[in-house]
Amino acid sequence: DLIQPGLEPFQGWVFPSQDPLDRADFNAVEYINALFPTEQVSDAPNTLRLYFHTFYCQILRLDDNIRTVVRGQTNVGQDGRQALEEAQKAIQQLFGKIKDIKDKAEKSEQMVKEITRDIKQLDHAKRHLTTSITTLNHLHMLAGGVDSLEAMTRRRQYGEVANLLQGVVNVLEHFNKYMGIPQIRQLSERVKAAQNELGQQILADFEEAFPSQGTKRTGGPSNVLRDACLVANVLDPRIKQEIIKKFIKQHLSEYLVLFQENQDVAWLDKIDRRYAWIKRQLVDYEEKYGRMFPPEWCMTERIAVEFCHVTRAELSKIMRTRAKEIEVKLLLFAIQRTTNFEGLLAKRFSGCTLTDGTVKKPEVPPPSTNPFLEDETGPETDEIVIEKSDTDKPKKPKVPDSPFHGIVSKCFEPHLYVYIESQDKNLGELIDRFVADFKAQGPPKPNVDEGGAVLPSCADLFVYYKKCMVQCSQLSTGEPMIALTTIFQKYLREYAWKILSGNLPKTTSSSGGLTITSLLKEKEGSEVAKFTLEELCLICSILSTAEYCLATTQQLEEKLKEKVDASLMERINLTGEMDTFSIVISNSIQLLVQDLDAACDPALTAMSKMQWQNVEHVGDQSPYVTSVILHIKQNVPIIRDNLASTRKYFTQFCIKFANSFIPKFINHLFKCKPISMVGAEQLLLDTHSLKMVLLDLPSIGSQVVRKAPASYTKIVVKGMTRAEMILKVVMAPHEPPVVFVDNYIKLLADCSTDTFQKILDMKGLKRSEQSSMLDLFRLRLPAPPPGGDGAGSLSLSAPTPEQESSRIRKLEKLIKKRL
Repeated sequence: DLIQPGLEPFQGWVFPSQDPLDRADFNAVEYINALFPTEQVSDAPNTLRLYFHTFYCQILRLDDNIRTVVRGQTNVGQDGRQALEEAQKAIQQLFGKIKDIKDKAEKSEQMVKEITRDIKQLDHAKRHLTTSITTLNHLHMLAGGVDSLEAMTRRRQYGEVANLLQGVVNVLEHFNKYMGIPQIRQLSERVKAAQNELGQQILADFEEAFPSQGTKRTGGPSNVLRDACLVANVLDPRIKQEIIKKFIKQHLSEYLVLFQENQDVAWLDKIDRRYAWIKRQLVDYEEKYGRMFPPEWCMTERIAVEFCHVTRAELSKIMRTRAKEIEVKLLLFAIQRTTNFEGLLAKRFSGCTLTDGTVKKPEVPPPSTNPFLEDETGPETDEIVIEKSDTDKPKKPKVPDSPFHGIVSKCFEPHLYVYIESQDKNLGELIDRFVADFKAQGPPKPNVDEGGAVLPSCADLFVYYKKCMVQCSQLSTGEPMIALTTIFQKYLREYAWKILSGNLPKTTSSSGGLTITSLLKEKEGSEVAKFTLEELCLICSILSTAEYCLATTQQLEEKLKEKVDASLMERINLTGEMDTFSIVISNSIQLLVQDLDAACDPALTAMSKMQWQNVEHVGDQSPYVTSVILHIKQNVPIIRDNLASTRKYFTQFCIKFANSFIPKFINHLFKCKPISMVGAEQLLLDTHSLKMVLLDLPSIGSQVVRKAPASYTKIVVKGMTRAEMILKVVMAPHEPPVVFVDNYIKLLADCSTDTFQKILDMKGLKRSEQSSMLDLFRLRLPAPPPGGDGAGSLSLSAPTPEQESSRIRKLEKLIKKRL
């Protein structure tokens, strides 16, 4: 502990010292040289004597310190041993005192036990005596109760028997562990015999008061029977069940006679009379017999439940017999009246007899603050509303089903095929009416102010769908819902093909053959046929309708899954129908793109036929650019205004048009050959003008300028930049060839020999020059990746669509010359 950190051993053990003799790196020679720097000093006798005296005193002082420390350590060891001996003596004294206390405590405990020994004996004796007195008292009560019970049973004093029997049974439970005693066992057997006798006697009294034979009641309510019901509560539960069963059977015997299968009143058209009869019977029961049975027996509900079971069986039997006579209106009438009756039972009774006697009250969900949450109890004809954030909306808690739901109406489920067939027929007629109305009224009028009109027929279709879905879910949530879903799928597809796809304008394509008129029109340079304003609005309307149907079909699928049983939920799938509407949307967008694309074809053809080698100066944009811009300004605002409610599909239209127009423009650019330097500059100016127009295409002609989507802007910039690079390569001098080839590879990054060949044609080089250029180009190409073919070989493997088009053009020219 005395060593300071960082010091060598033996340095600074006792105290810090600045003396050179205490340093760890002490050097005797240097120290002596420091003391005697010169010979004169070392030769002086006084100097040496002084240093020797100093060192001797220091040695004596160190010896004295060492001696003091050693003696001090010797005294410390002696003091420690003395302190340890004193501590051991103190511990021994303490241990002796603890032992004395423990001995005294044991003696005290023994003394207390001797004092309380007699008290414990007395306490045990008292407890046994109390138990004996209580048991004897219970035995006296049991013996007297059994005698009284037998006497009261013979006199039919059921009021007194009800209270006494319960007490006797409770007392008898105390003697379960004493059944080995003959007297106790004999009393127990007498109690059981009395219970059996009471049960048989009470059943006989009810049979006499309410005979099961015949339909007339010879007896009626009495105080004796009311008290007998109280006794039955204490007896075996089978006695109570037998009383209830016989009473309800006798009470409903008249119903089975009045509504026999061969009676006219038994058919579905008079089903109201069945429910009217039970209502009168329940009122009659409450007036005459309401006080006879205990309230916990729920006799009114039991009568109603048994009536429902009997009615369901009778209706099932008569409908199987007369299945051919069931019509839709008759079936719906019977179902409606039945469900109304079940709802009345749910309001009147708790349904405890249908369960184990424990009915939980349905939890009422807290009122929602969302105004857009659909109200399930609203009108059935409300249109299904589509919201973009439908998946984010809170789900409305499903209201628990009534315990009486389907208790009678379940019998109609096997015959719901009549309803399904009727809906199939009705929906077929509805689709036919939609087709006829469309033909009669024609396409919808242009209405750009509302952002494109959705066909009203689609809303009518889904309103009818919702009505059918709600109605069918009230009838059944099982297989009929699956059958109805199949019908929905069928007519969703028919609506998509007959109403939407069937009314899309037809395009006039030259692929079906060449005509003299079309060739003459092309020769004159006139424009191809375009869609009219009405046709454009019709395509946009069909596109908006298909989008509405797509979104509504998705919500319809979710609603059907909510209505159907959980086990059948996986069988509901409208993905195929949603794909059908997606196809209609895609076809509509493609028609709009083809129309605008075809309108621009004459201008591009005119561009490729211009003599670009004769252009002498660069001016404003060429006429063909003005023509393309004119067509864009005519079509795009109409399409945008009619697709204002479906912005994403307008964006798709813009993207598809850019993907179609830009490659076609580049292909026509390759046909411009040969091109002079000034001509290339004019084409570059025209390309830049088209690029600016395409970038502004989504908001062209609009008062509200919006930034084009990034995905669209990327396509336009990439495609038109390629066109500009092609023209810049054409403008570059071809001498020296190596520089030209390297410049081409750098600007276009295109390894296709076909593209390079087209560039050479645009420059107007001779075949010999092109051949040497192609050889040099192949040499300068970067090495292809291992395992892959070169781009040049791929480009020459098969004719491109542009090459096929050029062949058709040559054929057309030959025909024109002959004409």
